[in-house]
Amino acid sequence: MNEFDAGSASGTGAGSAREPGAGGLWDAGAAGVLLLPSGRTVRGRGLRRPLPPGPSPSYAVHLLGRRPPEVPWESRWLRWPDFWLPSNLVEAREVFTDAWERAAGERVEFACGGGRGRTGTALACLAVLDGVPADRAVEFVRGNYDAHAVETPWQKRYVRQFSG
Repeated sequence: MNEFDAGSASGTGAGSAREPGAGGLWDAGAAGVLLLPSGRTVRGRGLRRPLPPGPSPSYAVHLLGRRPPEVPWESRWLRWPDFWLPSNLVEAREVFTDAWERAAGERVEFACGGGRGRTGTALACLAVLDGVPADRAVEFVRGNYDAHAVETPWQKRYVRQFSG
């Protein structure tokens, strides 16, 4: 575990018990939940799979090349073709910053088709906003969310160039 692993930064491991509402509203041990060094929690998932058990998000960001279907919670669509980068990089930064701020008190979810490439890239950018150095954010997300997150060389480069 390095200094930016979620367990060392917050004093709790990903599977340990936490006070309800302490640092985030997702259970840090639940599938798809990334515990950031600040204690914020964000869930990533693939839209091609069923909704996981447990609470629904209060806010979701859908990272898709086409408009997603309506959901019963607040959501935002960020146009992002599969295996590529966000279509509008300025808008992407605004969406990531808003989601990171919301994660302090809301159940925030990022979702793309499979839950790895685009979602992993977005989660790595949130990790940068949370204080993880940009050159270590992909490693952080792969170690704490999904070992195959951030799938393409240009997605990795985008994260390395993203600044908090």
